[in-house]
Amino acid sequence: MSILAELNTLLTPVLPVETGVFSGVPPDEYLVLTPMTDEFLFGDNFPLIEVSEVRISLFSKGNYLQRKRQLTQALLGAQFTITDRRYIGREDDTGYHHYAIDVAHHYELEE
Repeated sequence: MSILAELNTLLTPVLPVETGVFSGVPPDEYLVLTPMTDEFLFGDNFPLIEVSEVRISLFSKGNYLQRKRQLTQALLGAQFTITDRRYIGREDDTGYHHYAIDVAHHYELEE
């Protein structure tokens, strides 16, 4: 399973989720997943583990703090590594607060 598939399964019950950009008319709160990196960890000059990273962008017209805590708990409970969390800012043209949570997940490569 890929990191995007796992995140969609985990987060869709919480908020609407899309990858890259939200299509259609966005609700007052939603998530956008942006793939960031795919790296290999090597052993004996052979890739053994793939590390995938995704930025989860929370967009909220209200107070985003409770939702941030809820997402953090869900991600940690599902054994994702949170590599960064930060407030990006309020978008004046849309009225959304933008909060980013960067996550990584390790996958063993199949032989």
